[in-house]
Amino acid sequence: MSTSDSKETAQRIGQLREKFVKIYGHHPEGIWRAPGRVNLIGEHTDYNLGYVLPFAIDKNALVAVRRKSQLEPDAKVLDFASTFGHGETPAITSVELDELVPGAVPGWAAYPAAVLWVLNQLEGLELTGLELLVDSDVPVGSGLSSSHALEVGTIVALNDLYNLGLAETDMARLTQRAENEFVGAPTGIMDQSASLMSHAGHALFLDCRSMESEAVPLPLIEQEAVVLVIDTKVEHSHVDGGYAARRDSCEQAAAALGVASLREVSNVAELEALEDPVVRRRAKHIVTENQRVLDTVRVLRDGDLKAVGQLLCQSHESMRDDYEISSQELDAAVEAAMAAGAIGARMTGGGFGGSAIALISVQQIAHVSQAVETAFERAGYVRPAIFTVIADEGAGKA
Repeated sequence: MSTSDSKETAQRIGQLREKFVKIYGHHPEGIWRAPGRVNLIGEHTDYNLGYVLPFAIDKNALVAVRRKSQLEPDAKVLDFASTFGHGETPAITSVELDELVPGAVPGWAAYPAAVLWVLNQLEGLELTGLELLVDSDVPVGSGLSSSHALEVGTIVALNDLYNLGLAETDMARLTQRAENEFVGAPTGIMDQSASLMSHAGHALFLDCRSMESEAVPLPLIEQEAVVLVIDTKVEHSHVDGGYAARRDSCEQAAAALGVASLREVSNVAELEALEDPVVRRRAKHIVTENQRVLDTVRVLRDGDLKAVGQLLCQSHESMRDDYEISSQELDAAVEAAMAAGAIGARMTGGGFGGSAIALISVQQIAHVSQAVETAFERAGYVRPAIFTVIADEGAGKA
């Protein structure tokens, strides 16, 4: 069952509708839901046109929207508000639709504004101003794609309201462009694809070059296993320089090897032609990570969670040593989880902070959680947030 059918979500929807009326004085035309995601494996491979294996999680952004009529005095004004951290009277960020340019919208509102900006460039579409209110329980800065949940929630809402008929792959590409060109984050296409295209109980096996996808069953319930998220509370941002530097290294490697992307390299031996040792290490992660995704899909089909766990650990070592995007806190989380008996563990997301995941048996939840908390306390780190997630359904009308 998707969380969209849960009592908790129904309660959030009711409260959001009430708050919308309180803030704007109108009822929303509808409310849409877009989940965050956990990437099981396949990190930084998406912008290299490789393979990824994420799944949508049971934490999501709810987006309430009302379009303004041409008769309203502010018919071309976009109003954005959020329930996050603003108490009873959320602040409203307003911008004229015709004045939407990169850098024009501050803070979190840049994400839904980016979607309006990219849609406003579609031929034949006449947008109006709108009122938008967001409620999200996806932890911010945790590597679970809270920003893409905002973008996806916005684009599925507008796709419905304007009867655009956009396919999921169309919406994924448009939100990627919005993220890259308006927000200024050089991200790939995985996060929005996971939010849009996932199915409950499954991981999304996505080929980021062809955009072909397959729902791969996650046999967690059957094997009494669970994915534990360890949010280190070290916030990360794709807009910061580390992410862009890794992407630049990959592009350098591809150019030096004479290929369009590192997706076309399947043998690590080919990387010996790269003179720069740093660029060579970065490329090695991408080539080996692509293979680990393929291997994970294969062993999942066999129901072999032990083999999945081994691949998760190999992925973390590659991100720590070759791609160098881990952190002391992420390493501590993975090491403590494994020492406490996890089947496998790795950092997840863009890196430089955020979350780690651990594949564990249901019986180990309390034990592994306590082991990680103890390790963080001894190291003097901020106490992590630890919770389980399920593979949930992709975005849609709430």
